[in-house]
Amino acid sequence: MPAINLIVIKTNQLQAQADFYTRLGFTFDYHQHGNGPFHYASTGNGPVLEIYPLPKGITTPDNTTRLGFTVNNLNQLIADLQTTGAVIVSPPQTTAWGYAAVVQDLDGRKIELTES
Repeated sequence: MPAINLIVIKTNQLQAQADFYTRLGFTFDYHQHGNGPFHYASTGNGPVLEIYPLPKGITTPDNTTRLGFTVNNLNQLIADLQTTGAVIVSPPQTTAWGYAAVVQDLDGRKIELTES
């Protein structure tokens, strides 16, 4: 089975989205490939999450993509996110897939967080 090694989201809130995903546990470098746009790319193990600016002519980010991440200490993370005004779609609860919650990033993408 293929494994995901790269996820790219595009936004008009580059720094704010990097801050949001940093709260989820990602660490980012801010860089550029050749003449391409400056963007954030996660470092460390697992798939690389890149946060790019919207392409020219696009004014609204896609919010239909749903992402899912395994996190540590879900209750603490949700409490931390609530202090930032993040939208909690579904509070932590036991599901068929584990202890999980659903939040939205700043563009409205739903992010499923499952405790490891």
